[in-house]
Amino acid sequence: MLFLLFPVMLFSQSNYERAQRLFDDKKYEQAKPIFETLLKSNSTNLVIIEDLGDIAGASKSWPEAIGYYKRLKTLKPNEANYHYKYGGATGMYALEVNKFKALGMIDDIKESFEKAIELEPKHIDARWALVMLYIQLPGIVGGSESKAIRYSNELLAISPVDGYMSRGRIEEYFKRYKSAENMYKKAIVVSNNSIESYKMLADLYRNKMDDPTRANAIQEQIKKLN
Repeated sequence: MLFLLFPVMLFSQSNYERAQRLFDDKKYEQAKPIFETLLKSNSTNLVIIEDLGDIAGASKSWPEAIGYYKRLKTLKPNEANYHYKYGGATGMYALEVNKFKALGMIDDIKESFEKAIELEPKHIDARWALVMLYIQLPGIVGGSESKAIRYSNELLAISPVDGYMSRGRIEEYFKRYKSAENMYKKAIVVSNNSIESYKMLADLYRNKMDDPTRANAIQEQIKKLN
């Protein structure tokens, strides 16, 4: 029996390797049908399901991505990233639907990010997501600057650069631009010239503080670092 199955196993393996190469090269439309075929014969393969979810997310097919990530967290409920990705896809979908439907999704989004943190206490991306969620939600449906700051402070303890960048984002959102500038500068210092921190600072100068001269100077600095 093993002898008879061996060619099939090799065929499946070679197809998976081909699909993974296409996926790594971001040729998602070519990789997708191969992964879908493989999933039919291996319906609980977590890697394939996650890749299909990521492909759906890359094309902004949020309901499809949500379906794959929900399947993942059902199959392996103790994996933090599955909850994080499910919350992220649900959050993106909430931006596209009507406000009434989006309101019904908020608790699910929050719980997903909080679950990711519970399972992985140093989960950076889930905290970032909660920072952005709490500053963008209206107060009447759960928005809270103080909660956003709480998660930003948690980031500061885990990763100082993310802590300062997230606090800068909060300050910028509430139009406290000078304070945001200081936070982004602190992020640059503690990270030893983080490109992302420089980009945030350049964007602040250009689009919020109406200072193209300093924005251009930062862009030149970014080019040198690259």
